Amino acid sequence: MPQHGPSRASPRPSSPTTSPFSHPHRRHISAYGYEQAKALIFSTYGEPKDVLSLHGHSVSPAHSDNLTLRFLASPINPADINQVQGVYPSKPSFTRALGTAAPAAVGGNEGVAEVLSAGSGAKTVAKGDWVIVRAPGFGTWRTHAQTPEAAVMRIDDKAGLTALQVGTVGVNPCTAYRMLTDYVDVREGGWFVQNGANSGVGRAAIQLGRLWGLKSINVVRARPEGVEGLARELKDLGADVVVTDEELQDKGFGERVKEWTNGGREKIRLGLNCVGGKPATAMARVLSPEAHMVTYGAMSKQPVMLPASLLIFKNVHFDGFWVSKWAERNPAEKKRTVEDVLSLTRKGLFKDAPVLEVPWGFETKQEVLVEAVQGTLEGFRKGKGVFVFENT
Repeated sequence: MPQHGPSRASPRPSSPTTSPFSHPHRRHISAYGYEQAKALIFSTYGEPKDVLSLHGHSVSPAHSDNLTLRFLASPINPADINQVQGVYPSKPSFTRALGTAAPAAVGGNEGVAEVLSAGSGAKTVAKGDWVIVRAPGFGTWRTHAQTPEAAVMRIDDKAGLTALQVGTVGVNPCTAYRMLTDYVDVREGGWFVQNGANSGVGRAAIQLGRLWGLKSINVVRARPEGVEGLARELKDLGADVVVTDEELQDKGFGERVKEWTNGGREKIRLGLNCVGGKPATAMARVLSPEAHMVTYGAMSKQPVMLPASLLIFKNVHFDGFWVSKWAERNPAEKKRTVEDVLSLTRKGLFKDAPVLEVPWGFETKQEVLVEAVQGTLEGFRKGKGVFVFENT
């Protein structure tokens, strides 16, 4: 396996290599030492615009093995929105711990935080450390939190990294990394094919695959303005071939694949599927015998339909992958994977997907934050939304 605060704000494009912090941290603390915090919460499931609200509360000083955290950057992932809608397998905890009238949960499942203080029983982290959350359902769309140290993972070396880079490492890059290495032996080379290639996972797979000697066929959705610019962007990351869903499902696509793979002598040993439906079936048809197709999403909300011939005559293996469940079973390997990706990032060999920064200061209004979440569901976007916390 390879080793390696304005009162109103709007999303702004950002490169992951640009630091989101241009001014010192100003804390809001009560006379009794309590951090004044804000969180995007929901008490019932539904569309983000209908159920999310901004709630203010206090966070007490850390004690025992607890940590007081200040969040630095928290992504807005599709799975986060599915969780708010109530259709994600991992359910959040609804509680009155934040002083709400009804039990409420905090949105968000990924992010990086700075340790403001650590209780006397904390052994693995200290004030000033950066940490990421270990499991979904934590609630990262908030300025501060208090949690037992067991709920977070320390970033051992944050030198040369930005909060944006660390805050987005735990889901998409780790998903791509494990799917590329856990189902095939990358030392044997060959090809992989993937749909959703413009996603965070897709972009990560392109870069990691190229680093490890794999070639890739990358499928994207057609766009009104065309895909030429996007294709160039993905090829700059290391993609060998970029095609649309329509091209993938064309009757002559198999012949094109033979041209790319030296008459079929170079094997397509892995398929990565996050779409489902007919595009997934078409992708499975180009896999070589004994290949694996790994499903990690279902953007089309259509089932994966498999011709019996792929099972009987080609013995293609169909697998599923959920990074949260994998990390729960393999905590030490999750940490090693995170550290490996961050090492590649520090060396300039890996970069995450483009992001749209959503500044979150102490005076930022609820409608700005909720709009950023809801907007993730709408149309083609130039990058993944990430809350970047300012003056909190």
